[in-house]
Amino acid sequence: MTQLVHVILRNALDACPDPFTLRAAELFFRPQRATAHAGTMLLADAEAIEGHEAARRGSPLLAMLAPPAVAELAVLTPENAHEYRARSDAFDMALNLGGNRSGREALGRAIKIWLHHMLGLSAEIETLTELSEPDWRWFVGLDSDATRIGNALWQGDDTPDAKNLLALYRLRLAPDARIRPDLQGAPITLMLAMNEDRLIRLKPQNLLTNLPLITIS
Repeated sequence: MTQLVHVILRNALDACPDPFTLRAAELFFRPQRATAHAGTMLLADAEAIEGHEAARRGSPLLAMLAPPAVAELAVLTPENAHEYRARSDAFDMALNLGGNRSGREALGRAIKIWLHHMLGLSAEIETLTELSEPDWRWFVGLDSDATRIGNALWQGDDTPDAKNLLALYRLRLAPDARIRPDLQGAPITLMLAMNEDRLIRLKPQNLLTNLPLITIS
């Protein structure tokens, strides 16, 4: 499944000039590890981080005193963005998902491209800083952890792991989308979360199957 998604995205993003969108799209087919570092939240390729952490396990002193393994990776910035395409197959550049909004906005653009490529849907996606939607009638968890958290919030349950939410979006589909009549005009909340091991496994299929669209038989 992940290889198929990778191939599809290579085609969908072929003309995309923005390295931040391309890096954010890696979440669709590569598990990520989230690390709070230097006042922000960094996402790094889980396999790449595991390689650095395995090397540290051979040195207890290094494991105890060294900064997080993510600090050994380059963080994608406007200054080094020109390097991304040459390094993309190595999956060795971290994405800043906190601090400024650029990382979250880049993921929003990747979601928008995915929806248009796979379903022919045009959409507007707004990055949110908190879950305060007054007309919250539908949400899509972008991963199993976000789905679980969203279901608990929907039911009014206490969810201490809501702290694991990493990104929130307000999705509005174009008027010509075949949305269920009872949800016409209502925003759709998109939620991304990490698990207790700080892993993010985005499920792009959720965006294809969990939107409130009318199925044409």
